[in-house]
Amino acid sequence: MASLVSSTAVAAVNRVTPAQASMVAPFTGLKSTPAFPGTRKSNNDITSLPSNGGKVQCMQVWPPRGLKKFETLSYLPPLSDAALAKEVDYLLRSGWIPCLEFENAFVYRENNKSPGYYDGRYWTMWKLPMFGCSDSSQVLKELQEAKKAYPDSHIRIIGFDNKRQVQCISFIAYKPPGF
Repeated sequence: MASLVSSTAVAAVNRVTPAQASMVAPFTGLKSTPAFPGTRKSNNDITSLPSNGGKVQCMQVWPPRGLKKFETLSYLPPLSDAALAKEVDYLLRSGWIPCLEFENAFVYRENNKSPGYYDGRYWTMWKLPMFGCSDSSQVLKELQEAKKAYPDSHIRIIGFDNKRQVQCISFIAYKPPGF
């Protein structure tokens, strides 16, 4: 009985009406002609370098000595108080809870050489997270206090999402002199 059911199901699948047959074009294989013939490079000389007419030159992204980099915004010039206020306003508009952390030592590998292990990877929290904070001036006031207490430390502002229980934003708000 099982073979009878399967043979009738196969017969039903193999039956195609003329309307169904004309709906999809048959696959005829890949085309060998280029889709955009104007983009093909005519010069096969591998010694020539690509150029956009000399408008852009190579630039150094990160000087390797004396400038330690951290989060995303650390590659920008130092943020002004107005720029910091805008970042904190974004953090608050997103519903995140601001917090300040400081660190006076860099990440290093002293106690263990295995991959993924680093000493000094945790920053110290400056006071408790600012639950109920509604204005960027409150965060900037705490930043000024942290600068006075730890002038030789890096200070960053973090935004926590209390619903997802994750850190959503982190950026350096203060670098000590000489960094």
